[in-house]
Amino acid sequence: MEKPLIVVTNDDGVESAGLWAAVEAVAPFGEVLVVAPDRQWSAAGRSMPRTVTGELNEQQREVYGGDVVRVYSVDATPALCVVHAMLELVPRQPALLISGINFGENVSTEITISGTVGAALEAAAFGVPALAVSLEMTVAEHLTGGEAKDYTAAQHFTALFARRMLDRALPYDVDVLNVNVPDNATPETPWRLARLSRQRYFLPLEPDRQNGNGRPGYTVRDDPHRVEPDSDVWALRVARVVSVTPLSLDMTSRADWGEVEERLRGRG
Repeated sequence: MEKPLIVVTNDDGVESAGLWAAVEAVAPFGEVLVVAPDRQWSAAGRSMPRTVTGELNEQQREVYGGDVVRVYSVDATPALCVVHAMLELVPRQPALLISGINFGENVSTEITISGTVGAALEAAAFGVPALAVSLEMTVAEHLTGGEAKDYTAAQHFTALFARRMLDRALPYDVDVLNVNVPDNATPETPWRLARLSRQRYFLPLEPDRQNGNGRPGYTVRDDPHRVEPDSDVWALRVARVVSVTPLSLDMTSRADWGEVEERLRGRG
């Protein structure tokens, strides 16, 4: 019987330790194909800029356990890597796409900024179930990762949810699972379902133009206990459990449409 095809990508670049931790986590489950950006693309969202060439560089790599995987590094954003994979690189429809393991958490209203989540959403738009996995890190580590960062727990949960998603389809309207792992987690850490917080987690900072920096910076909120207790931010930062958020491609508001129409027509 043909092995399930698992595509692995990320937004931190093809040399990311997190990417290869994810590959090793799922290599026993099927045929793995890596299609990842040739450089760092954090915060790319689902962008498809015309400034990238789409150039492909193919290689093979042996991972832990002796498995050999096909690897393509691409001059492309994470979402475009998925497009290249689906249009010209996969030999058949993938059973699963994994995006990550990301340098730093992806939670709250900012998930649409995330290249990790953007790649997963792009896969979902092709009809491929997708799993986005992120490991909590300090802001200073978001572009490079921690040199001695331990991916053991994040690998465990990548394997756990990948195996479950391969074994059985998730319900209709669950297109992506967004998983965030605390930096002190172990394989025994509990996980819980959590909705996206509606409160900002990454707080923008004013550009330091006096020192020649015109780009806004950011920090993470230091009062996570003030967010919603059923949210991903609370689960990750307060409860210190693995946060699992089902995401849908359908971003239609859940408000009562009758009330919306009444107000738009000036009657409400």
